[in-house]
Amino acid sequence: MPRPADPAKRADLLRRIRGYVLRNGLTGLSLRPLARDLGTSDRMLLYYFGTKERMVAEALSLDDRCPLLRFRDVRNSTDAPEGAAGLRRLLEELWEEFHSPDRRAVMPLQFELMTASVLHPDKYGPLMRDLITEWTDLYTPLFVRLGMSDQRARSEATLLVGAILGLLYGSLADGDWDRATATFRTLLDRLESGWTPDGT
Repeated sequence: MPRPADPAKRADLLRRIRGYVLRNGLTGLSLRPLARDLGTSDRMLLYYFGTKERMVAEALSLDDRCPLLRFRDVRNSTDAPEGAAGLRRLLEELWEEFHSPDRRAVMPLQFELMTASVLHPDKYGPLMRDLITEWTDLYTPLFVRLGMSDQRARSEATLLVGAILGLLYGSLADGDWDRATATFRTLLDRLESGWTPDGT
């Protein structure tokens, strides 16, 4: 019977793999050079993660500073934003966190991986679908707190998620982060006035 994988060793490998991928990118990523850099073997990496694609996906999702973690913290807490203005402030803070230097370094690889999940779901799994679902599930309760029905709240969350992803992707393409920020604020100007309770 095979010995169970050491969770601490696996977690350490994931952190180091993440650093390697951030330095070297995904294009042409090969297990043997990666394993050599980590002081291990390609067989050991496959033992811990099963496939190269699964390993990369887990490594890039490992981020204790992920801005979305804040939404998990406030979604059902007493710190959850009150009113449309409070929700807007939270979204503006989230946007600023996405534009930090650390986040910018990771986003190209994350978008590359999400695209790969659409083109090759057999290898990378439904990462893009899962990400959109996760974001939408995090935003929806905040709209419900504003007095919206579940269906309407989910529609508002879906609109917001699509817009944020599009603006982030555009920022990566043209490098114009200032214009993306101005556009995001314009979007919130137009959306905020519609964040009213049902029946008003």
